[in-house]
Amino acid sequence: MTKLTLGSYPHMLGFEQLERLLERTAKSGNEGYPPFNIEQTSDRSYRITLAVAGFSEDDLAITVEDRQLVIRGRQSDDGSERVFLHRGIAARQFQRSFVLADGVEVGDAVIENGLLHVDLTFARPDAVVQTIRIKKG
Repeated sequence: MTKLTLGSYPHMLGFEQLERLLERTAKSGNEGYPPFNIEQTSDRSYRITLAVAGFSEDDLAITVEDRQLVIRGRQSDDGSERVFLHRGIAARQFQRSFVLADGVEVGDAVIENGLLHVDLTFARPDAVVQTIRIKKG
């Protein structure tokens, strides 16, 4: 059985990059921590909200790498000599990745009440009609 790709369809010219993005997203392996929501806040804006209780602003990093929004969290060890009778709150690091479409811009990031909000806006390009002149050969 041969694998069908977007490039094998004659009507899908130039969509190879989309296929690579889909494969990269499938391989990202986000395990479910931290949990997150994606909500549409208007017809051209979205908000990603991650539950990052216990993380401060200094423990978090947000970058855009090759049209991929990457949010990393790493809690620093305070080095104190605390003795835990029970340790149920894990201090672990994470990385969450979101593939961004063309035209999606990352806006503000705000942390409040243990939730990290990252705002995204989508700028729709103006519709352009282009006429191609036919030359005599």
